[in-house]
Amino acid sequence: MNWLTNYVRPKIRALVEKNDVPDNLWHQCPSCEQMIFHRELEAFLRVCSHCGHHMRLSTEERLALLFDDGEYQRVELPKLTGDPLKFKDLKRYTDRLKDSRSKTGEEDAMIVAHGEMGGRNVVVAIMNFAFMGGSMGLALGKSLLTAARLAVLQEAPLICFTSSGGARMQEGILSLMQMPRTIIAVDEVKEAKLPYITVLTDPTTGGVTASFAMLGDIAIAEPGAVIGFTGARVIEETIREKLPEGFQRAEYLLEHGMIDRVVHRRQLRDELIRISNLLLDSRAAADVVPIKSASSKKQADTPDASNDKSSTEERPAAE
Repeated sequence: MNWLTNYVRPKIRALVEKNDVPDNLWHQCPSCEQMIFHRELEAFLRVCSHCGHHMRLSTEERLALLFDDGEYQRVELPKLTGDPLKFKDLKRYTDRLKDSRSKTGEEDAMIVAHGEMGGRNVVVAIMNFAFMGGSMGLALGKSLLTAARLAVLQEAPLICFTSSGGARMQEGILSLMQMPRTIIAVDEVKEAKLPYITVLTDPTTGGVTASFAMLGDIAIAEPGAVIGFTGARVIEETIREKLPEGFQRAEYLLEHGMIDRVVHRRQLRDELIRISNLLLDSRAAADVVPIKSASSKKQADTPDASNDKSSTEERPAAE
């Protein structure tokens, strides 16, 4: 028996190594590649303290940031047929759905919740990119329609957070039909004269961009978010030109008038409250101006006796 190998070395290794240290204490920023301590990242709302890159939030983290005291109620959404086309590629569509539901704990790529924001009732629909890339299928179309009708029922603003790779290919033409369906949902909110506000997060692309994502009365984006219909590489190969720097980023779209605001995540809740109040609150009442009736107007137009007398005295006598 080697005493140094079998006894001394394990004792030294046990003193030096710490096996109980979690692996997720540090996170690397995907933009600047700096390492960030997990508590610092949580304190900065998953925004890199070095370069300001906005990392993706889970739906629960997003909801906790929005509502007053983090209190809200989730809306139970209708469950739809799992695989209407019996689609299969490398995996069955039903298996992909099971994997995503197990991974995220959600039924599909959108959740709906309602509660108070700044003391005012609001309805919030949030897309979950972790669920099959936030792809838009039958369930998402029904979810947005449910959110819109709840907003109309509560006379509340509808705020939609988008994050998607586009239509869900496993549902074929049924997925594309959700584009007009979501537009109908938005129209119901607007016909009720209620605000529809969109918050475009990274990434928002494909059929989602071509439908309800760009229909907001006010369109807000998080800094650096990729927003577009087709990927930049596909566009470059099609037009055979080099795209400008920052193309399809939130700041580029703001500069070219495609969106209204680019708002830092820390300021987003206050901005949404302010916009909702501006769109919903009635304007201050002006001073009441009495409207003269027809008789009073006629009397005002007729000179009074004193004026008539003075005018008579000033008029030369008729010969």
